[in-house]
Amino acid sequence: MLIDSVSIEVSAGKGGAGAVAFSKIKMSLGPTGGSGGRGGNVYLEAVSDLGALRRFRTTKKFSAENGRDGRGAFRDGNNGEDTTLLVPRGTVVSNLATGIVSELTSIGERLLVAKGGNGGKGNFHYRSSINTTPKQSQPGLQGEVFALKLDLKLIADIGFVGFPNTGKSSLLNELTNANSKVANYPFTTLEPNLGVYENLILADIPGLIDGASYGKGLGIRFLRHIERTRIIFHFIDSGSQNPIVDYKTIRKELGAYNPLLLEKDEYILLTKTDTVGEDSLAKTIKSLAQLKNVKKIISISIYDYDRMLTLRRLLDKVSEKTVAIPETIKESKGGK
Repeated sequence: MLIDSVSIEVSAGKGGAGAVAFSKIKMSLGPTGGSGGRGGNVYLEAVSDLGALRRFRTTKKFSAENGRDGRGAFRDGNNGEDTTLLVPRGTVVSNLATGIVSELTSIGERLLVAKGGNGGKGNFHYRSSINTTPKQSQPGLQGEVFALKLDLKLIADIGFVGFPNTGKSSLLNELTNANSKVANYPFTTLEPNLGVYENLILADIPGLIDGASYGKGLGIRFLRHIERTRIIFHFIDSGSQNPIVDYKTIRKELGAYNPLLLEKDEYILLTKTDTVGEDSLAKTIKSLAQLKNVKKIISISIYDYDRMLTLRRLLDKVSEKTVAIPETIKESKGGK
């Protein structure tokens, strides 16, 4: 099961206390109290493992080590060990206290989410010509404590969208080794599935329905996973009774969630062509081609070698033109 949204609490380490100590050596009886060590920081680090958020299902609180107290003979306390939490590449980090939102989009990228407290000064630092035997020191400062919300937005080159049971999982399995669950009923896909074709990452987004952007069906959980895709493959069952309505309905949900999704490059994939006649297929293609924003329609069947070859050639061209992933589009108003 893909975990794509969790809330956790992170606590940085407390700084160690400064020491009050004096030398016992004759003729050198001054203050020798060392300072406390800094508390450990808490970091998040992006990794390639899409399942990295699973550990946060049961464990919700994470802490860094406290700094050690200072000691006599000018010995400062050791700094506390930092804690690094691994999260999937594509994680959006929301600090619920400050409102700051950050993103980890590159493998190995690190984000400081809670800073450790400074260690307190020992009495050695309070010596002066008028205070030769200072007995004061500082306590260590508390580390930062924050509640964080972690939301995964998959980073893929091509996102598969469409109504349930339009052949998205079947095509992903055919093109890659994703081994997605496939069956002839709605909502077969209950979580996003990924596959790799050449150097392209393909994401099968769970089936959308009318009203998905407002919380109906499964779509509201997964619409965010389309935001970082470069290209959208819009799946329509070639046997649909009203393919134009199907197309407009999904487009409406994408636009309601974030209008910028409608600006992405898009291809219509008419699927399951082996289940309809050529005349019916031609009629469907002609009707869809009249829509003003439709640029490319590809008819496919995983059982038709020639049609799959056409699709593979398209993917090969996209693969050759693959460039760095563009910046994430801004969140839509409404906080979806």
